Amino acid sequence: MQDIRGNRLWITGAGKGIGRAVAWEYAARGWTVAVSARTAADLDALVQEARAAQLSGVIVAYPADVTDHDALKQTFKAIEHDVGPLDQVIFNAGTYVPNAVKDFNVAPFRTLMEINFLGVVNGLAAVVPTFASRRAGHIAVVASVAGYSGLPMASAYGASKAALINMCEALKPEMDAAGIAFSVINPGFVRTPLTDRNMFPMPFLVDADVAARHIYRGMAKGKFEIAFPLPFVLILKILRMLPYGLYFRLTKKVIKS
Repeated sequence: MQDIRGNRLWITGAGKGIGRAVAWEYAARGWTVAVSARTAADLDALVQEARAAQLSGVIVAYPADVTDHDALKQTFKAIEHDVGPLDQVIFNAGTYVPNAVKDFNVAPFRTLMEINFLGVVNGLAAVVPTFASRRAGHIAVVASVAGYSGLPMASAYGASKAALINMCEALKPEMDAAGIAFSVINPGFVRTPLTDRNMFPMPFLVDADVAARHIYRGMAKGKFEIAFPLPFVLILKILRMLPYGLYFRLTKKVIKS
């Protein structure tokens, strides 16, 4: 039997970066956190570190690939069998592949839509029917401020995140009617192994533990959109409202910089 304490969360993409930090944040606050990722070794390391830190909650590992629809359904069933009914689920698994016009090809688009977008759809398909039958539970989807509008070098990544935001906006009223709390999480630049590869300036960069606190507090307040850091969010929301002539004049500076 697992050592069950407090409320219960399942988070995907928890092996590194934001997902790992969120798992730690919740466990430190007394939650039982089921963590999933493709790399079992990353999850095992997180579980061992949490155990050594003697957090007030616990972290338990359930390796899973979000692109495998059937496996994700079985993972959800296994978690609820072991730890009990979940209070929250955060679909965080995602990746980034840069792509530029000079190297334009289908592969980055297919990869990012399969993982970032359809990976979430697979998770929703696994969880929503059960949460709807209970008329309870809170589901969150991690998208990105990159989904607000098209940005140079991110046509594939931004498209996958824009699809998530659009889907969440469409689902929100139906989730409300089904008794399910629903959120979309739009981080700016967060220091993670993925962003460590970036060779360009990342304005308003925040550490993963800061991002995790934003997410925990936003979920606790039941916000639909949990977006941070605020200055960067406001800049990008204003940018997307500009006329295209001015918008492209500004975004072209990214290519020249």
